[in-house]
Amino acid sequence: MNKLINALCLTFVLCVAVFAQNDSDEYKKNEFYVGYSNQRVEVGGRRAFNGIEVSATRNFNRYFGIKADVSAAKRSSSSTYQLSNGTNTNTVTTDVNSSLYNFLVGVQVKDNATKARFKPFAHALVGVAHTRDRFATFCTEANYTIQPLVGTFKINDTGFGGAFGGGLDIKVNDRIDFRAIQVDYNPVYTRTSFDNNIRIGVGIVFK
Repeated sequence: MNKLINALCLTFVLCVAVFAQNDSDEYKKNEFYVGYSNQRVEVGGRRAFNGIEVSATRNFNRYFGIKADVSAAKRSSSSTYQLSNGTNTNTVTTDVNSSLYNFLVGVQVKDNATKARFKPFAHALVGVAHTRDRFATFCTEANYTIQPLVGTFKINDTGFGGAFGGGLDIKVNDRIDFRAIQVDYNPVYTRTSFDNNIRIGVGIVFK
């Protein structure tokens, strides 16, 4: 009887070990993404910001994981116009440098099966968004008569950020997936504005 119990216990332990090994081999527990980020930011119309996005995901089973995501995108623009004091006319240029940063965390749903080739995913992320704008105005002529013609000021703001969307990963090999597309609704709410942004990405997933 004792031998039978010992044999059953040994069989149970071996079965658990086999299933645990199969479950571990069934999906990758960690993934790291890095890619290009194009953010369509709602500032005076929808403007294109270019930058980078990185994320790390810890998968707790084949379909569910926790994701941390950081993105940074920038845009530079310049405008030139004429100012007159009634006697003289001067050419004035204004340079604008804008940045948008997202620091987000949330959940990801995705079929992380090791053998899967096409892996659609969806995620819901929330956290902090930070915006920076720098305005520099200067006269492009050596002798100007309009004052003040030179000035620089900055606007920095921090508030709520989110990313709600998904995309498609395509298996390249056992360690690398190609993220063919990612599209997110990226609301940014600060003290001065509420922007309904769109974030589009493409890049590489390392597993």
